[in-house]
Amino acid sequence: MSTNSANQIVQGVGGPGNIESLTHCATRLRFQLHDASGVEQSALEAIDGVMGAVPQGGDRYQVVIGGGVQTVYNEIMALPGMGGGGAPVDAAAIKAAERAKGPRGKSAWLDSLFEYLSDSFRPILGALLGASLFITFMSLMSTLGVIGNWADPRTELSPSWQFVNLCWQCVFVFLPLMIAYNASKKLDADPWVGFAIMAVLMLPTYTSFGENAQQHTIFGFDVQTIDIFGVPLTVFDYSSQVFPPLLMAAVLGPLYKLLKKVIPENVQLIFVPFLAMLIMIPLTAFLIGPIGVYVGAGLADILKSINDFSPFIFAIVIPLAYPFMVPLGLHWPINAIMLLNIQTLGYDFIQGPMGAWNFACFGATAGVLLIAWRERDAQMRQTATGALAAGLLGGISEPSLYGIHLRFKRIYPRMLVGCFVGGLIIGIGGGVTTNAFVFTSLLTIPAFDSVILYSIAVAAAFFTAMVLVVLSGYRTPEQQAEFEAARDAGLESPGPIPLDDSAHGVATAAALADAETTSATAGGVAVAEAPTTTGTVRGAITKIPSPLDGTVVPLSEVPDPVFAKGTMGGGVAIVPSGDTVYAPAVATIVAAQPTGHALGMVLDGGIELLIHIGIDTVQLKGEGFDVKVKAGQKVEVGTPLVTFDRKVIEAAGYPLITPVVVMNTKKFASVEQIAEGETTVGTPVIAVEAKPAT
Repeated sequence: MSTNSANQIVQGVGGPGNIESLTHCATRLRFQLHDASGVEQSALEAIDGVMGAVPQGGDRYQVVIGGGVQTVYNEIMALPGMGGGGAPVDAAAIKAAERAKGPRGKSAWLDSLFEYLSDSFRPILGALLGASLFITFMSLMSTLGVIGNWADPRTELSPSWQFVNLCWQCVFVFLPLMIAYNASKKLDADPWVGFAIMAVLMLPTYTSFGENAQQHTIFGFDVQTIDIFGVPLTVFDYSSQVFPPLLMAAVLGPLYKLLKKVIPENVQLIFVPFLAMLIMIPLTAFLIGPIGVYVGAGLADILKSINDFSPFIFAIVIPLAYPFMVPLGLHWPINAIMLLNIQTLGYDFIQGPMGAWNFACFGATAGVLLIAWRERDAQMRQTATGALAAGLLGGISEPSLYGIHLRFKRIYPRMLVGCFVGGLIIGIGGGVTTNAFVFTSLLTIPAFDSVILYSIAVAAAFFTAMVLVVLSGYRTPEQQAEFEAARDAGLESPGPIPLDDSAHGVATAAALADAETTSATAGGVAVAEAPTTTGTVRGAITKIPSPLDGTVVPLSEVPDPVFAKGTMGGGVAIVPSGDTVYAPAVATIVAAQPTGHALGMVLDGGIELLIHIGIDTVQLKGEGFDVKVKAGQKVEVGTPLVTFDRKVIEAAGYPLITPVVVMNTKKFASVEQIAEGETTVGTPVIAVEAKPAT
């Protein structure tokens, strides 16, 4: 993505001044805005390199980028006003202003919870991915008979293989420390203080307390306790635990803010960390840590009970539930339970069925990719390729989910069928388990105990979803018609015809500073070289006449967000008073829909124009339309293009308002509406300014 695209994203969310904070996850930019009400989702999604835009609760906004999100984040942070390329924003003032707004919506607290969970895991996704590949390698070596069962602590491994095993164990043993750091940082506490508090519970001396501890049963759990100053301390092995550090940081964050309020600023550096540790270390050891263990174990037991009752039902429900859990962030607690299962049971039974969901998701993306290749849809081809690579190689579903599936409602039902088929196969086979936490991708298939069963299930999920999407398509009929009109109008063509000075073309020129306004007419399109301010150079101004009689209104009044928000390009809308559309200039017809509702043409100067007669009129399937031209035909100014029966359209209940849009708007400096109210054929209504020559 270019720096220009990064700047467009920032401007799309309201500019640097509207951004309170910006973070990123594995695939998405995560904006906390002052005011998200003015953000146009379709405009963001039209930016080159953006796979999707997702509004959140409150004033949060996510922009899906894919695997290159780190680079885009760096480019954005280097822009003026974003902390890298200009004056930094006063964070304290921003937060104070945000707090003064009061509550941010009924579901803001729920969004905050999921964001807290996500941001606690997000920075360590790379380490988890790396560890999962080490695990896959060990599983493959065990399957090939090179080593014994690496997941069994009783298996004797040579020092060399023990060392390889340490490469992944380090991540999971010290996972509580990583989460404590991230969660504390998320809640504006000193992350190293959070790290230190959790580290106490993982010291070898602390865990050795269990050697002299007494055995008890609490809430059905067999636990060990030891007296510390006469108070019973429950001793656990906190390696790989997730819930204790999350709960600890949730208490540390408010405590840290309170201490900073009551302690004078000149001694905060010393006493805030000290008092926080003095309070939180015993509180975590005696209360928060054990509660976290009990909470995690309780949730794990509930899921295990369901699986024990019916592995068949469990294997079907999990993949069917995940497509709805991931967008809500509910998969993060489940990931924590997977880790806990491995620690307490020695295996996990959730990741196998979850793999059916992941591969159904990737299969649907593959179906979209095949359609994009067939339809010459370059933008979707790029989006789907990146999403599919992230899925099959990394096991990450977010690029597919946010970049494609949530944008096209026809995909979900087909994907769910793939989820069901994959889960059904796993259920019939008796379930699939794994001895380690892995991301379900092609590379981690050997990590599952029943490799053949798991491979058949995920392959079935993948190809079922892919075939269903290919057979049925992923766009609604209206979306498909809009796409075809845009494509045939040149949006996906190899490139527009360059601006020229041909006899039948649109006259072009560049006006220098302080030049007098001049005008001309070429091929029926008025052209003016506009005066500019001193020291600047502007491109030629091409004026496009109205193709029909009626009333000119802004595109924003079109009852279709694709046109109203400028996603298709800039231009005007005309409420017709007549029944005929005429060629506004010398042009080549590149799309003449048999339904008659849309016409695409390339003016001899390279401007790609779309005339869309009415909204949703594609549903009439040509009734009431008489198309008078065909694709490839050269037309002169005033050539009748199509006539339409107003009564048929109005009787069907479709709006007659007609967008006239410059499809390749991004190739020009500006596309502006220059008329309003009553107009006639031939009256200029749009001004297109060419980019200055470099």
